[in-house]
Amino acid sequence: MKINKNNLLTIDKYIEEALYNKKSGYYMSKNPFGKKGDFITAPNISILYSEMIAIWIVSFWEHLNCPKEFNLIELGAGNGEMMRILIKTFCKFPRFKSGCKIIILEKSNLLKKIQKKNIKNKNIKWIENLNEINDMPCIFVANEFFDALPIKQFIKKKEKWYQRHVKFSKFKKSTYVDILFNMKKFEEKIKLKISYKQKFIEYSPLTMNYLNVISKKIKHNNGGILIIDYGYLDKKIKNTLQAVFDHKYSNVLDNFGKSDITYNLSFYLTEKIFKKFESFNILTTSQKNFLLRLGIFQRAEILSKNMPFSKKADIYFRIKRLTDKNAMGDLFKVMFVTNKNNKFQLGF
Repeated sequence: MKINKNNLLTIDKYIEEALYNKKSGYYMSKNPFGKKGDFITAPNISILYSEMIAIWIVSFWEHLNCPKEFNLIELGAGNGEMMRILIKTFCKFPRFKSGCKIIILEKSNLLKKIQKKNIKNKNIKWIENLNEINDMPCIFVANEFFDALPIKQFIKKKEKWYQRHVKFSKFKKSTYVDILFNMKKFEEKIKLKISYKQKFIEYSPLTMNYLNVISKKIKHNNGGILIIDYGYLDKKIKNTLQAVFDHKYSNVLDNFGKSDITYNLSFYLTEKIFKKFESFNILTTSQKNFLLRLGIFQRAEILSKNMPFSKKADIYFRIKRLTDKNAMGDLFKVMFVTNKNNKFQLGF
């Protein structure tokens, strides 16, 4: 663990070490998915979720005039379950499948091994840097990707901005320390005014970097990105940093390297970042609306037609988890970003 002379880490550096340290990081040293992990993602709740995403991708490809060759990039594929179902569904669309070059961006070697075992497809290319992607139309899919990236936190007190740090100690409890911060200089550096009418800010430099590269790929090569994540639409940025340890919420400063640390995405700020790079067509809705408009219940009806009641009930129970406003339906938002002249609106 690298610590500066004062034993102080900015929040994003603390999260980076906790999650992505090559030896002890949460995502680098254990499988966080499924019953033995700390959380279960939508693709692991129901295969219908991934089927809906597959249909959306194929429809968007058709709207791009069916390019003969194109890239499908999944950002952070988890345990590979969504990509496994996507590939299975793509088999029903031979023209699409023959031109689709599948790429997975994955930082964790452990998760990469799990993905390869689960997906069992030799034609997938794994990368660690988006600049490795060639110049073909690109369809990006980010399911619960951005919420796990390190963030900086800034707090406004008596008209002055402070940056939140962690006073880190391996031997006693870590604590938060707020240090005076030159927000004006920082905004000039990132060329984005993030503090306007805000009292608290969560900002991810890594997200900014990713969206910069993705924006260029979409602009120059055509395509778009589908983002599905925990998040909110309010203009006011909130303090949403949280940790999960052993399936329960815990203090972010406890269980260093052993708990999952995430935050809720500000879709308002995400849109603002995209607009900084290019004049895009940006659509946002809830996961509930997105899945309903794609026809998840109609697909469930077809699938469960001749099933016994118990199996049919299980399918609908799983869909309820994905779409109910008290479960994932409203908590998760879906954002679609594409070139301004592209009017594709399926799911929105």
